[in-house]
Amino acid sequence: MNSATLTCILVILILNICYGADEKYTNKYDNINIDEILQSDRLLNNYMNCLLDKGRCTPDGAELKKNLPDALEDECSKCSEYQKDRGRKALKFLIEKRRGYFDQLEAKYDPDGKYRKRYEENMKKEGITL
Repeated sequence: MNSATLTCILVILILNICYGADEKYTNKYDNINIDEILQSDRLLNNYMNCLLDKGRCTPDGAELKKNLPDALEDECSKCSEYQKDRGRKALKFLIEKRRGYFDQLEAKYDPDGKYRKRYEENMKKEGITL
């Protein structure tokens, strides 16, 4: 996946970005402390359980789950640069520190590996190895 797509996905995953206007995802959740989420097993588990159909979703989590396929498909074209930057941080964290979560998300949202194939080279350029 290219960095823009993965950034969008993970920003959405970690920050519960909801679908806003037709052109961009909302910035309503941009003030969320991503470090707090990534370092808290409880918070991270709640987000992941929602996305993996293993637990209840908050309203914004449900919106996130609904829009995640779109974010994958359109290469995060509706993400702001701020969201992309924060997503890079989350992506790197999940791959390096919580690989099991990343693998589960990939199995659910990219079962055929089409997004991995499409964006893997750009991820390498970002220093992210799958």
